[in-house]
Amino acid sequence: MDTGSIFTGDAAASAPSIGLSSPAQNIIFRFRRNPVPDVPEDVALLHLNDPNWEPPSSSSYVDSFDLDEKKDDRAFSSGYSERSSDIDTDSRTGSIHKGAASRLQLREAEEDYEDESPYAEVRAAISNTDDPSMPVNTFRMWFIGIIITIVMSSFNHVMSLRWPSVGISPLVVQLIALPIGKLFEWVLPTTKFNTLGYQWSFNPGPFNIKEHTVITVMANLLYNDAYATLITAIQELFYGQKLTYGYRILIVLSTQLFGYTYAGLVRQFLVWPSSMIWPGALVECALLNTLHKNYGKFERNHMSRERFFFLVTIGAFVYYFLPGYIFTGLSMFTWACWIAPQNQTVNSLFGFQTGLGMGFLTFDWSMISYLASPLIAPWWSELNVFAGFFIFMWVLTPIFYFQNVFFAKFMPISAALAFDNTGNPYDVSAIITNNTFDEEKYRAYSPLYLPTTFAISYGAQFASLTAIIVHIFLWYRNDIARQFRRSIRDERDVHSRLMTVYAEVPQWWYGILGVIALVFGLVAIEIFDTDLPIWALVVGSVVGLLFLIPVGIIRAVTNQLITINVFSEFIGGYLLNNKPIAVMLFKTYSFVPVSMSLTFVSDLKIGHYMKIPPRIMFVAQVLSTVIGSFCVVSTQDLLFANVENICTPEAKGGFTCPGVTTFATSSLIWGAIGPQRMFSPGQLYNPILWFFLIGAFAPIPFYFLARRYPRGIWRYINTPLIFCATAVMPPASGINFSSWIMVAAIFQWFMRRYHFRWWMRYNYILSAALDAGTILSAIIIFFFLYLPKGGIEFNWWGNTVWQNTFDAIGMPALTVSPGDIFGPRTWS
Repeated sequence: MDTGSIFTGDAAASAPSIGLSSPAQNIIFRFRRNPVPDVPEDVALLHLNDPNWEPPSSSSYVDSFDLDEKKDDRAFSSGYSERSSDIDTDSRTGSIHKGAASRLQLREAEEDYEDESPYAEVRAAISNTDDPSMPVNTFRMWFIGIIITIVMSSFNHVMSLRWPSVGISPLVVQLIALPIGKLFEWVLPTTKFNTLGYQWSFNPGPFNIKEHTVITVMANLLYNDAYATLITAIQELFYGQKLTYGYRILIVLSTQLFGYTYAGLVRQFLVWPSSMIWPGALVECALLNTLHKNYGKFERNHMSRERFFFLVTIGAFVYYFLPGYIFTGLSMFTWACWIAPQNQTVNSLFGFQTGLGMGFLTFDWSMISYLASPLIAPWWSELNVFAGFFIFMWVLTPIFYFQNVFFAKFMPISAALAFDNTGNPYDVSAIITNNTFDEEKYRAYSPLYLPTTFAISYGAQFASLTAIIVHIFLWYRNDIARQFRRSIRDERDVHSRLMTVYAEVPQWWYGILGVIALVFGLVAIEIFDTDLPIWALVVGSVVGLLFLIPVGIIRAVTNQLITINVFSEFIGGYLLNNKPIAVMLFKTYSFVPVSMSLTFVSDLKIGHYMKIPPRIMFVAQVLSTVIGSFCVVSTQDLLFANVENICTPEAKGGFTCPGVTTFATSSLIWGAIGPQRMFSPGQLYNPILWFFLIGAFAPIPFYFLARRYPRGIWRYINTPLIFCATAVMPPASGINFSSWIMVAAIFQWFMRRYHFRWWMRYNYILSAALDAGTILSAIIIFFFLYLPKGGIEFNWWGNTVWQNTFDAIGMPALTVSPGDIFGPRTWS
């Protein structure tokens, strides 16, 4: 039997329907758990590689459902089309598997088209109807989107160079775009014009959900600053190169536009299949649906989503003043360290700053959602992430540290810094002459040492890269091969069928962007002094492309991102030794297009869910990226010319550029000192390379166990997720993982399993509301309390107790005597 079926995802059709014979309402049907499996083994095998697919049996959710609501189809004239039951009626008890169903019946049933997504997460957030006549390509959409693009990209770039910093998030744009759109609906004239046979109007009717979606997508692309600006910044500020505006814009546009070509190549793998659910996109879609639903509409027996959203948002906004300003100890709730502030072991284990964060209590939503909102990702994927964190950080790391492996006890157990052989932060300036690596100075100064969490995190990331290749080959090879031959019209998912009425973007559009990006990149690296040969740019692009589909599948299914950042630096450091700028450019051309393409693909999935014409989506994404690129480059030029001592500790206005200085340090570590002085045979961290082999073998036993026991837990074990869990640590701490999994257990397991109707109605709205309230509160605190006249201090015990501990100062377990060093006495 062919087990590769994740991309079809239509298993719910195989269940025979159960009709309700009684007209009585408010009846509670209770289903006993059946010792006979709900899903025949052949169906379990069919969906073996799709852990998000659940058998459409009521027992898989809860024991009882209130079936007092009936489905009916209708389209609201306000510009919001939905099936009234797709969000409000959540149980979907109209079908149930019976263990006695024959294989023939199951196969015949799967030939039918689905009118609902087989995934509860999608049904909870996405409408399964569409109104193709709804205007999208409107003047107000483009005007609002372009203005927001200019303001958001410029403002966020300015704030990226400050410390402390806060940015305009897409969630904020979602909230402010609606009243702006409604204002335009009210003030713009409704006169119709005829231009070259095309009839249009400044105001074609009510501001609708599709216009709002495109504006949101344009904002999504701009939240993260253009990565290439870090390269141009260190070239000018740290390596003393004089750069032209042309070089800056070519590098930025080249790296940004490459992502579109990659996105175009993987649409049939990562966008069209129903099994590629993209949990993060579901939250944005749920909020859009909530904001555009009829305000004040009466809903029986429950609070409306609109009211729920605004109440939670207001509550989160007001509450965040407590852990964010008044009592910051509630955020950094290191109670064990407060009791024993000078006990190094306690602070190493329980501290949040330079410790392992052992504990589960923090009262700050921004700490809980540091990794991502715990209300988004599937429960099984969150368990995999926490299991990986627990194994590597709460088991292996203490063993390595207290056994002094890699001289670990001379450093804090966790820190986002490298150290020298005296236990002080590594001084990069001590090994450079005229902004280039000086080997004699390096031999006179110190090798580079990594804190234990850093070293373990590198090893786990190495393992995740080989694990993801093997995992994807074992589980998805048949799917990938099949999707090469499929178009969107071959997809049986309801959302793909609804999208077939719109013209798809031709592949050559993406190809042209790829050619333009390549030409821009070649011109930049050849005309200007970058030390990056053409072959290296090509190799870097190929390295990124090889990981695109594997990383994308994991991202789409689990909401977890496996980054190739460190691997790109590792490969680039070996290929381009003693060329720090070239190594960073190599990393950028291998890592950034993959990262950007996944952002573009995620937005394409939003457009897919919200039924946005693909060609309008394409133009909006490209236009936003191009305008944003010019804005960030111009803003950077303006700041560098007008802010004294920018990117130094003496900079005025807090423009110390923490991201730029970290990137500069990284360029010297990987491009100057190089991985050969850290990981090659005979070097201190060479044993970490064994993780590549561990990662390659890890997925194999779980795959065969899942094939042998298709109804067991083995199909939910995802080794790439386990290995990539620690990629954000440091700077993340254990509390970010433990509080995250605790909240996830409440909502993604308990509420989803035992209060499914509540979960379907409110879960994603709750996530969006908590984020919105916290972000808005953080912005107010920053601009009105921290920023004016050096900040308004609120100095008391609750804001200082967590700062007066060994955890806060990063106290190591061992120190060296003055004038002495630890580790080897000679190195090269």
